[in-house]
Amino acid sequence: QVQLVESGGGLVQAGDSLRLSCAASGRTFSSYAMGWFRQAPGKEREFVAAIGWSGGRRYYADSVKGRFTISRDNAKDTVYLQMNSLKPEDTAVYYCAAGSGTSSVSSSYAYWGQGTQVTVSS
Repeated sequence: QVQLVESGGGLVQAGDSLRLSCAASGRTFSSYAMGWFRQAPGKEREFVAAIGWSGGRRYYADSVKGRFTISRDNAKDTVYLQMNSLKPEDTAVYYCAAGSGTSSVSSSYAYWGQGTQVTVSS
């Protein structure tokens, strides 16, 4: 079992930055690929970014490429999502997830956090 707790969400203006954190506890964090997903009201949950267990492989949704950066610190059992140049369409609940492989598919991830709200005003 892996427990995941997200933090760092909030209300910001368009163009601002936020850094989300996801702290893990339980089984060995460094053995898991990690992903960030988001869900806006009335929409399906969508992939944002993923990172391999060592941090060497990173993938991004086209909608965030060049603006968001995923990273991890295995010594702190934490994965981060640095979000720059935020847009109103980035407004959503952001979830981190842990799984066995780096993937953009939500069903590839076995463990999920409760989510943190990000709201971007125009």
